[in-house]
Amino acid sequence: MKTIFVSVLCLLFSGMLLNCNAVNSNTSQNTDKNSQIYREWMLTSFGSYSKSDLIMKNAKIDLTEKAEDGKIKGTAFMGCNSMFFTSELKNDGKVKISDVGSTLKACQDMKLEMDFSTAFRNMTTYSVKGHFLTLSDDSGNKMEFIAADWD
Repeated sequence: MKTIFVSVLCLLFSGMLLNCNAVNSNTSQNTDKNSQIYREWMLTSFGSYSKSDLIMKNAKIDLTEKAEDGKIKGTAFMGCNSMFFTSELKNDGKVKISDVGSTLKACQDMKLEMDFSTAFRNMTTYSVKGHFLTLSDDSGNKMEFIAADWD
């Protein structure tokens, strides 16, 4: 009788253990999928700007805020002002950038910031491949980013 009881107890415990493992596995997959876009991204390629120019300006966007109603409130920095925007990233690779604004500091060289702000509003598609994010508009213009947390 004791052997049967121990066997049943072990079987129940094993079932609970397997069930917990399946829940953790699913949670991990969802987190990995979300973490692909919810990052800080360093701008590495944009228009005629060299990579060294973009690095020197610390050009980046931050998409780490939690999404609300499918929209992420993001920030950007292009060397002078803090910029802010709302992005809506769809599963089909479409993106809508809206509510773009910035602080109003007057800096000596604001060309990158102005060019970025104008082009960023027109981005319509996105693609994440590994640690790389690409935004494109309907005319084929691109912005390429690399994840800041990637070594």
